[in-house]
Amino acid sequence: MKKQAVLGGMVLGIACFWFLSACSAGAEEKTFAQLRKRMVKQQLAARDISDKRVLEAMGTVPRHLFVSSAYRELAYADHPLPIGDGQTISQPYIVALMTQLLEIQTEDKVLEIGTGSGYQAAVLAHLSDFVFSVEIIQELAERASNTLKELGYDQVRIKWSDGHTGWQDESPFDAIIVTCATPEIPRELFDQLNEGGKLVLPLGDPATYQVLTVITKIEGEAQTKQISGVRFVPMTTKIK
Repeated sequence: MKKQAVLGGMVLGIACFWFLSACSAGAEEKTFAQLRKRMVKQQLAARDISDKRVLEAMGTVPRHLFVSSAYRELAYADHPLPIGDGQTISQPYIVALMTQLLEIQTEDKVLEIGTGSGYQAAVLAHLSDFVFSVEIIQELAERASNTLKELGYDQVRIKWSDGHTGWQDESPFDAIIVTCATPEIPRELFDQLNEGGKLVLPLGDPATYQVLTVITKIEGEAQTKQISGVRFVPMTTKIK
């Protein structure tokens, strides 16, 4: 009887541990959901993010799961965070702004240059059924791919490659977003843009300051619109 009582106590203890862990996890997710809701209200809607689909996507994607545990509590703060290999996840407002500028429709084919953590790709996946993303750092490409698959973003395809060359086999694209700085418009990316399509990227000196720019392809020519000053990590051609 004593042995059975001890065994029963162990089973009960394990059950209590898992119950408390589940409760803790549930409370944590509730807290992150509240932070996400506040982010959308205070950082996005209170500024110039008005596209309801973009706001809904930003309010849905669990940004905290795209950063390391060391930065998880800061995931919904209004600033970029490091993700390793000298790269960053952009501040929520910039992600929302660039996404809004693309004016994506559900049937549009979208290309992202600079997968990073995979967060931007997840946001895009709420707006389009066809999302392709290129990352030059193998470790980041693999990590982002795993995170996206775990969260059910199966429509996102990731390729480990030099972003300057785009994704020729899947072109043309209706929208292209570049999440790293470049001093000029990469010609191959513009060539892979559909007529009437938009290319959003930070243009300028990668070491100092860039201007967020929208390029629209009209009759084969680039129509340019400057939006605001930004700071992004540089676009590189060295595959890691």
